[in-house]
Amino acid sequence: MEKEDALNALAALGQETRLDVFRLLVKAGKEGMTAGAISDALDVRPNTLSTHLGALSRSGLVHAERDGRSICYRASLEAMQGLVTYLLQDCCGGNPELCAPIASLVAGGGGEPGGKC
Repeated sequence: MEKEDALNALAALGQETRLDVFRLLVKAGKEGMTAGAISDALDVRPNTLSTHLGALSRSGLVHAERDGRSICYRASLEAMQGLVTYLLQDCCGGNPELCAPIASLVAGGGGEPGGKC
């Protein structure tokens, strides 16, 4: 990941609603969620949500795919992995045991999604 890409992703996540949307889509997993389901889950007006989804899509953190008459949104875990890797690239000063808590946190994820596509 290049610095410009990292800055764009961090800027996209640096707003409360967009961060909430991204976290919700991570929980939804591969099935993703429709804009209506996201709007209902987060109590965000559809036109406002559209703006936030656009910013997340432009940053590469969210992908949209047409599913019949609906559009299904999914978090790009690859983009997030690239961002985290970029941020931690020089982490721990050659002492990988210092990063063990981060690795164990990632390995223990979970959660139940709502409003699947």
